Amino acid sequence: MKITVLGCGTSSGVPMVGCRCEVCRSDDPRNRRRRVSILVQHGDIAALVDTSPDLREQLLSAEISRLDGVIYTHGHADHSHGIDDLRAINYHMNAALDAYGTTDTLRSLQERFAYAFGEPRTWWHSPALRAKPITGPFEIGALKVTPFEQIHGRGVTTGFVFGQREAAYSTDANALNDDAIETLRGVKLWVVDCLGYQSYPSHANLEITLGWIERVRPRLAVLTHMSHQFDYATLSAELPKGVVPGLDGLVIETEAL
Repeated sequence: MKITVLGCGTSSGVPMVGCRCEVCRSDDPRNRRRRVSILVQHGDIAALVDTSPDLREQLLSAEISRLDGVIYTHGHADHSHGIDDLRAINYHMNAALDAYGTTDTLRSLQERFAYAFGEPRTWWHSPALRAKPITGPFEIGALKVTPFEQIHGRGVTTGFVFGQREAAYSTDANALNDDAIETLRGVKLWVVDCLGYQSYPSHANLEITLGWIERVRPRLAVLTHMSHQFDYATLSAELPKGVVPGLDGLVIETEAL
C-alpha cells in the first residue's frame, strides 16, 4: 500500500494570508502546506480522502487522472470545497465517482453541492458523484476500509483504517475513545491530526497527539493538519523516533515499514 500526503496544512494553509510570522515568511519549502488530503493506493486501486480547496494543484503534483472512489472524513470547507476539481477526473474516466461518507457528511455535501450528485449534463459542467453512505467497513475494489468515530470539538468526524492495519488516517480530531484506539492499535502507518503546540477546542495539539501515538504504537506516525505554529526543522528535532512532521508530496510505502 502507498500513501501520498497531498496536503498537511490547517484550514488556512501555510503560509497564512497576511501573516508575517517566521514560519509564514520562511523560505524552507517544507513550511508550505496545502489543505489536508491523502491518496491511498493499493494495487490498481486509488482512493482520495477529502477534496481540499487545493485539490487541483494536489492532483497535478501527484499526476492523478483517475480514481476509484472519494472518501470524506466530514463536510467542513477545508475538506470539501475542492469538489469541482473532480470534474477533470470524471472527464478522463468518462464515468461518475463513488463518494463515501457518513449519512450526516453526505447530507451536508448534497445540500451545498447538489449539482455534483445529480444526473450530469456533461463532465465539464459539474463533477459527478454517487453518494455511498458508510454504515460500517466497506471495500473499494480490493481496498478494505474500516471507519471509526472521532470527536472534533462539538462535532464528529470519521477516521479510517486501510487494509489489514496497513495504514490509518485521523484528521480533525481532539479526542479518541477507547474503541477508536483499539481499531488503530498496531497499525503500520498513522497519519494523525496535530494542529500545533497550543490547546485548541477541535484539534489535537502536540501533547495530545504524542499521547495517542504512545497508546496506538504505529511503526511510523506522520503529523498532519499542521498550522504555522510548527517550523518543520524545529519540530523534526523535537519529535521522538518513529514520528515525523507531514510534508506535502510525502510518499510512504507501507511494505517498507
